[in-house]
Amino acid sequence: MQILALITVLSSGAIGGVLAGRSMPKISMGKVGNLIAGIIGGGIGGYFFDMIGMSGTGEPGAGATDLRNFLTTFVTGALSGGAMMLIIGFIISKKNKKE
Repeated sequence: MQILALITVLSSGAIGGVLAGRSMPKISMGKVGNLIAGIIGGGIGGYFFDMIGMSGTGEPGAGATDLRNFLTTFVTGALSGGAMMLIIGFIISKKNKKE
Protein backbone atom coordinates (compact mmCIF):
# COMPACT_ATOMS: atom_id res chain seq x y z
CA MET A 1 0.00 0.00 0.00
CA GLN A 2 1.34 3.40 -0.95
CA ILE A 3 1.81 6.09 1.69
CA LEU A 4 -0.92 8.32 0.21
CA ALA A 5 -3.38 5.44 0.30
CA LEU A 6 -2.39 4.65 3.89
CA ILE A 7 -2.90 8.25 4.97
CA THR A 8 -6.24 8.31 3.16
CA VAL A 9 -7.64 5.14 4.76
CA LEU A 10 -6.45 6.13 8.25
CA SER A 11 -7.88 9.64 8.07
CA SER A 12 -11.13 8.53 6.44
CA GLY A 13 -11.38 5.72 8.99
CA ALA A 14 -11.12 8.32 11.74
CA ILE A 15 -13.89 10.35 10.09
CA GLY A 16 -16.03 7.22 9.71
CA GLY A 17 -15.52 6.29 13.35
CA VAL A 18 -16.48 9.73 14.60
CA LEU A 19 -19.55 9.90 12.34
CA ALA A 20 -20.66 6.43 13.40
CA GLY A 21 -20.31 7.47 17.05
CA ARG A 22 -22.42 10.56 16.47
CA SER A 23 -25.11 8.61 14.64
CA MET A 24 -25.33 5.92 17.35
CA PRO A 25 -24.84 7.74 20.69
CA LYS A 26 -25.89 4.73 22.80
CA ILE A 27 -22.83 2.75 21.70
CA SER A 28 -20.46 5.70 21.31
CA MET A 29 -17.16 5.37 23.16
CA GLY A 30 -16.50 9.09 23.34
CA LYS A 31 -14.68 11.21 20.79
CA VAL A 32 -11.24 9.73 21.39
CA GLY A 33 -12.49 6.13 21.53
CA ASN A 34 -14.47 6.55 18.31
CA LEU A 35 -11.47 8.17 16.66
CA ILE A 36 -9.08 5.38 17.64
CA ALA A 37 -11.51 2.62 16.66
CA GLY A 38 -12.07 4.38 13.32
CA ILE A 39 -8.35 4.65 12.61
CA ILE A 40 -7.83 0.98 13.42
CA GLY A 41 -10.83 -0.05 11.32
CA GLY A 42 -9.78 2.14 8.41
CA GLY A 43 -6.29 0.65 8.44
CA ILE A 44 -7.54 -2.94 8.61
CA GLY A 45 -10.23 -2.39 5.99
CA GLY A 46 -7.88 -0.52 3.67
CA TYR A 47 -5.26 -3.25 3.94
CA PHE A 48 -7.85 -5.99 3.40
CA PHE A 49 -9.41 -4.35 0.33
CA ASP A 50 -5.98 -3.56 -1.08
CA MET A 51 -4.93 -7.16 -0.56
CA ILE A 52 -7.93 -8.57 -2.44
CA GLY A 53 -7.47 -6.07 -5.27
CA MET A 54 -10.30 -3.63 -4.59
CA SER A 55 -8.17 -0.50 -4.29
CA GLY A 56 -9.82 1.32 -7.20
CA THR A 57 -8.04 -0.08 -10.25
CA GLY A 58 -8.19 -3.74 -9.39
CA GLU A 59 -4.44 -3.90 -8.92
CA PRO A 60 -3.14 -4.70 -5.44
CA GLY A 61 -1.01 -1.84 -4.18
CA ALA A 62 -2.42 0.70 -6.66
CA GLY A 63 -3.26 3.17 -3.89
CA ALA A 64 -4.80 6.60 -4.27
CA THR A 65 -3.05 8.01 -7.34
CA ASP A 66 -6.02 9.52 -9.18
CA LEU A 67 -9.47 10.79 -8.23
CA ARG A 68 -11.28 7.50 -8.74
CA ASN A 69 -8.74 5.58 -6.67
CA PHE A 70 -8.74 8.29 -4.03
CA LEU A 71 -12.53 8.20 -3.67
CA THR A 72 -12.57 4.40 -3.57
CA THR A 73 -9.85 4.39 -0.93
CA PHE A 74 -11.61 7.12 1.07
CA VAL A 75 -14.97 5.33 1.05
CA THR A 76 -13.31 2.02 1.95
CA GLY A 77 -11.56 3.61 4.92
CA ALA A 78 -14.64 5.49 6.11
CA LEU A 79 -16.91 2.46 5.94
CA SER A 80 -14.33 0.22 7.59
CA GLY A 81 -13.67 2.76 10.34
CA GLY A 82 -17.37 3.22 11.00
CA ALA A 83 -17.98 -0.51 11.04
CA MET A 84 -15.11 -1.11 13.46
CA MET A 85 -16.39 1.60 15.81
CA LEU A 86 -19.90 0.15 15.71
CA ILE A 87 -18.65 -3.39 16.41
CA ILE A 88 -16.41 -2.38 19.30
CA GLY A 89 -18.99 0.02 20.71
CA PHE A 90 -21.71 -2.63 20.55
CA ILE A 91 -19.51 -5.19 22.34
CA ILE A 92 -18.56 -2.68 25.05
CA SER A 93 -22.16 -1.55 25.56
CA LYS A 94 -23.36 -5.16 25.91
CA LYS A 95 -20.55 -5.91 28.34
CA ASN A 96 -21.41 -2.86 30.47
CA LYS A 97 -25.10 -3.84 30.59
CA LYS A 98 -24.22 -7.27 32.04
CA GLU A 99 -22.22 -5.74 34.90
